[in-house]
Amino acid sequence: MGCSALCLLLLAFGLPSLYFSDVSAAFAFRGSKLPSKGYKAVVIQSKDWAQQRAASPQTVSAVCTESEVIVTINPDLFGTRHPVQASDLTLGGCGVTSQVSTPPAFVIEGLLQGCGGILTMSADEMVYSFTLDYSPSPIPGIPIVRSNPAVVQIECHYPRYQNVSSNAFNPTWVPYTSTKSAEDILGFSLIIMNSDWSGPSSSKTFYLGDLISLQASVDNTNQAPLRLFVDHCVAASATDGSAPSYTFIGLHGCFIDGKTTNSNSHFVTPRVNSSILQFELDAFRFYGVATSSIFITCTLKVTLASQATDSLNKACSYIPGLSQWISVDGSDQVCSCCDTICGASLPGRKRAEKLKPRPRRSALTIPAEWEQTLVVGPLFLEGQRPPVVSEHLTAMEAPPSGSSVLILGLVLGVLALVCSAFLGFLYQKH
Repeated sequence: MGCSALCLLLLAFGLPSLYFSDVSAAFAFRGSKLPSKGYKAVVIQSKDWAQQRAASPQTVSAVCTESEVIVTINPDLFGTRHPVQASDLTLGGCGVTSQVSTPPAFVIEGLLQGCGGILTMSADEMVYSFTLDYSPSPIPGIPIVRSNPAVVQIECHYPRYQNVSSNAFNPTWVPYTSTKSAEDILGFSLIIMNSDWSGPSSSKTFYLGDLISLQASVDNTNQAPLRLFVDHCVAASATDGSAPSYTFIGLHGCFIDGKTTNSNSHFVTPRVNSSILQFELDAFRFYGVATSSIFITCTLKVTLASQATDSLNKACSYIPGLSQWISVDGSDQVCSCCDTICGASLPGRKRAEKLKPRPRRSALTIPAEWEQTLVVGPLFLEGQRPPVVSEHLTAMEAPPSGSSVLILGLVLGVLALVCSAFLGFLYQKH
């Protein structure tokens, strides 16, 4: 009986204390911040940036967090002892947010979904790409600059996980993959390719008369067969909207540059795969724009491969020699609207599809279409290709060989002796 009474006392006083101890620990844990996790940050310098830096130390660095990109810039940007102005630096339209005095630095902080960030995905990672622009302004009161505009690409790489669930606690930030199943994410890509399509181009410099080869694709893993389209593409010398721009693909898949300028721009036919679309753009430069760099922004979208092409989902090229539009997918009649307005026969369709909730993807419930906008660049366009010196010279251009020089010397020597003898003979005769 005494033991029973003692056990009851322990239960009466022990359980509440244990409960309050667990609750206090839980609230203390939820109140603390999650440990910060570092992700891979990549800084890619353009050609003009590297040339101006002249082997100076790294002056741009980046840190990627779970929700932000933080870019730090040394005021002596090119290592020339000429500090740049904070107002001349932008990250996708976002300006300098703070300055550090020791060591001197400019700092730009921006959200991953802001500051012009572009999201691309591969099978194993997500990449947010940003463009750091330096546009020098004249020194106050003096109309000169001591540096050229330059561009640096900033990339934040994040591992792409499968479905994630939080069991022990709810995090203070919501991971991207905790709200979207990996099956609900399509990996769109847009790549500059070699002229023979053997792989990505190692050069970003093109010349007037070149064809710029681009390949758009979508990761078709875990989905029903899909067909990819390039809805529209715009070229511009900057990404902030302040520079001249040129739409070369429009009207939901019409390669209008081919007809507007009578160029060789076209979609490559036939497709290598329904989830891949290749196209070639006839190189050009913007008139009156000093910089030779351009950025290409394209909106890609997909439909079920079993869905018929129509005026909103097509890939049409204009063939100047035939004066007609040709569809990559063989249904040329869907291209007839490329000379007028496409989509007028399908009123309200695009708006209705955008308002339609996206279900989990399967072979039966896949949405009618979805899209993503990607940017490539900068590409550098030059007016003339450097002259190529041929290794095979003509006979008139070929430099004289050693034997030729020897023979020529002997002939001249013999002629000199003959002339001397003849002159001596004439002198003796007179």
